[in-house]
Amino acid sequence: MNTRNGSLPPRSRGQQSGVRRPAEPSSKKAVRKKKPGFWARLGRMLLMLILLSALVMVGYSLYLYYKLDSSVLDTGVDKPVAAGNSAKVKPLTVLLLGTDYRPKHKSYLTDVIMVASLNPQTESATIVSLPRDTFMELDGYKRTKINAFYPRFKVKEETSGISAEDEMKTMMGKYLGVKIDYVTVINFQGFREAVDELGGVKVNISEDMCYTDSVDGTDINLKKGPAELKGDDALDYVRYRKSNCKPETKPSDDLDRNRRQSEVLHSLMDQMQSLGGAVKIGGVLDAINDNMKTDIEKDQIKNLIAAYWKMSKDNVEFKPVTGTWRSPYVYINEESLNAAKQSLRDRLAGAAPAASAAQ
Repeated sequence: MNTRNGSLPPRSRGQQSGVRRPAEPSSKKAVRKKKPGFWARLGRMLLMLILLSALVMVGYSLYLYYKLDSSVLDTGVDKPVAAGNSAKVKPLTVLLLGTDYRPKHKSYLTDVIMVASLNPQTESATIVSLPRDTFMELDGYKRTKINAFYPRFKVKEETSGISAEDEMKTMMGKYLGVKIDYVTVINFQGFREAVDELGGVKVNISEDMCYTDSVDGTDINLKKGPAELKGDDALDYVRYRKSNCKPETKPSDDLDRNRRQSEVLHSLMDQMQSLGGAVKIGGVLDAINDNMKTDIEKDQIKNLIAAYWKMSKDNVEFKPVTGTWRSPYVYINEESLNAAKQSLRDRLAGAAPAASAAQ
């Protein structure tokens, strides 16, 4: 039997080893392919990474919805959200309070006071932060430090019948000239655990920081330069005010603290939107859930996730309100406050922040 090129068929296994085997048919030669080049292999590897990232993100979204739907993550109010009020279509304003509450230091003083306006059409946000020692002058309220109001409202809850959270929404809305839709209160323990779940936060420490307090266990000892901080040190970084060490380190005012808060929030956004952050987000949510109180509905939390998960940090405008420190208060600069108010209104109206605003 002849092949197409006229060669004889191969001999049996018993043929002598010195006899040359006839050439394979030309069709078999085509099977030998050239090994892919470096760039082709690199392209395939990148494609695999992109597909893996997409799968992780999809899995992350499904995971969040599962936790919320199954009540494994017991976060949010169990009430319906009208279609027109969904965060997917309606701009919203949220008050965020960070309380100085720790297992060894049970306090409701608000060391962090932020108001965020979010717009789903532009996928953008403005976050206004106020110094904790801001001297508050507002009709109908006692003149005092802004961080003292939440604990005062907590004391009055039983007699007033109004929750401290609702009181804060009303007061801050009046102060900043916007309607505040929701409030979320998170304590320092939640911040610590969330940072640890993400594996730390990257910052650039501008000055050495040293402070100790045997009463509440504070032991701040941070060195100048780039650093990746775990939960305890990250909390020390955003809270540091003054030094009692020898030699003393440079003190820090509320305005410096606000700048560090913005820096940490930027870094945390990068962490959470990374591939590794997406994998760890379940633990982050659990950590926050155990240390958080909010009046956001469960379905609205889903809407917020769907609307803003991919929001670029360049579309987040941080507006720390500045002022002048004259012990024991920070007297707010009216121009800075008015700029913050305008930025909140701009986000709600649909204007996108400048790309450089978050830097």
